[in-house]
Amino acid sequence: MDNYIVELENVYKNFPGVKALDNVSFKLKSGEVLALLGENGAGKSTLMKILSGVYTKDQGTIKIFGETIDDMNPVKAQELGIAIIHQELNMCDHLTVAQNIFLGREVTKKGVLSDKEMNDEAGKILDGLNIDINPETIVGDLSVSKQQMVEIAKALSTKAKILIMDEPTSALTSKEIDDLFAIIKRLKKEGHGIVYISHRLEELQYIVDRVMILRDGQYITSMDYQDTSLREIIAYMVGREITEKFPRIDKKVEEKILEVKNLNAGKMVRDISFSLYKGEIVGIAGLMGAGRTETTRALFGADSKESGAIMIDGVEVEINKPIDAINSGIVLVPEDRKKDGLCTKLSIRDNIALPNLDIIANTLGIVNRKKEEEITTKSVDNLNIRLANAETDADSLSGGNQQKVVVGKWLVRNSRVVIFDEPTRGIDVASKVEIYNLMNELKSQGIGVLFVSSEMPEILGISDRILVMADGRITKELDIKEATQDVILEYATKFDKKINEQIEA
Repeated sequence: MDNYIVELENVYKNFPGVKALDNVSFKLKSGEVLALLGENGAGKSTLMKILSGVYTKDQGTIKIFGETIDDMNPVKAQELGIAIIHQELNMCDHLTVAQNIFLGREVTKKGVLSDKEMNDEAGKILDGLNIDINPETIVGDLSVSKQQMVEIAKALSTKAKILIMDEPTSALTSKEIDDLFAIIKRLKKEGHGIVYISHRLEELQYIVDRVMILRDGQYITSMDYQDTSLREIIAYMVGREITEKFPRIDKKVEEKILEVKNLNAGKMVRDISFSLYKGEIVGIAGLMGAGRTETTRALFGADSKESGAIMIDGVEVEINKPIDAINSGIVLVPEDRKKDGLCTKLSIRDNIALPNLDIIANTLGIVNRKKEEEITTKSVDNLNIRLANAETDADSLSGGNQQKVVVGKWLVRNSRVVIFDEPTRGIDVASKVEIYNLMNELKSQGIGVLFVSSEMPEILGISDRILVMADGRITKELDIKEATQDVILEYATKFDKKINEQIEA
């Protein structure tokens, strides 16, 4: 008899104008890793938020370890041994790692917080997971990848038997992913049930036992992973076969649009020099911590440059803050879309309009609602943003649709250079292709595209040229015809090799 520890039956969930879940049933076994798959907006996160008590179901039944639960809420879910690791990090940046891990479960002595005990216990948890982070470090000082590992440690610290992992590897390095997979395999042996949500389908082969697929809020199919293929999984997810994963268009490279000379900013942007041409897509490759994001922020004026020159059409422009870059025709789609790219509590209309008030408002500051409607409709239609209406809060959209809103607000300005930092992080296969097509559309219009990606196939599939970074420097510039994963990795680890050579000497 199957040992099911979770049984959701005939679950329905509606939001205003949207049927999020339509008669969905779901089961999870003890000691099983189940991949829950589907496009952005398919209902995966909604289903898991119902399981973890964040949302209340409209109809249906929930059974945990055979017990029917009618009043599921976050506290009840935690008591039942359910923990969720969200795609978007939920950290208190001003608190320490230990304080975040024990948030809501603080250790006290005589009514006073015991930081020492929490630090000691957090240290044991982190060591047990092979995570090299000081428990006393302020979370806001950690990289996104380190914060993700803290989120995982926090979930596991509750002794949960049912773990929901929503895009857990989206911000991790290769080594951190290997460490996470080792943790998952150990938890599986200990009888934990794990729901694994990911758009990185190639990583499923290492940990997944079974696959369940949702589409448009409905159950489509489930199967043993070993009995299917990635092609079949993608076809079930999108309802059609995607024949071209990395669409590419050829365009004759035109004149130089952007030139960067000896740019320095902080410790991670060192003497960066490169050119970008009209109608060209240049990828920036490198390992986590190579300085790729820091370089994009310096170009956009989000971080102050110390020296160097940035030139548009051969004319030097002074960029000290983002508005300088925007006025010069350089815009940035940031890595962390919720933190840096969106006002999540504002509507889609407001998010698109906000950086474009100079276009849609008159000299008195009065917004022309007709113009606002035009730019909103154009952005939504051109990028195929799925929403009930433009008054929907950005926070309610799926990750892929949130990314499209961030892109859409900049395209209103007819920008000259568009910089994407991890544009497809946390979005599904079909939405990725839409982002690639968007890049190609910009390319065909003569716009220069610069993009950072940690996914090597993506860098190789879309770029015309590739800049490889290590330790804050460009270590190699490659034409796409000479680029391979091995060559990129060789120059991406150049600094590590240099350090090893010094140690051996």
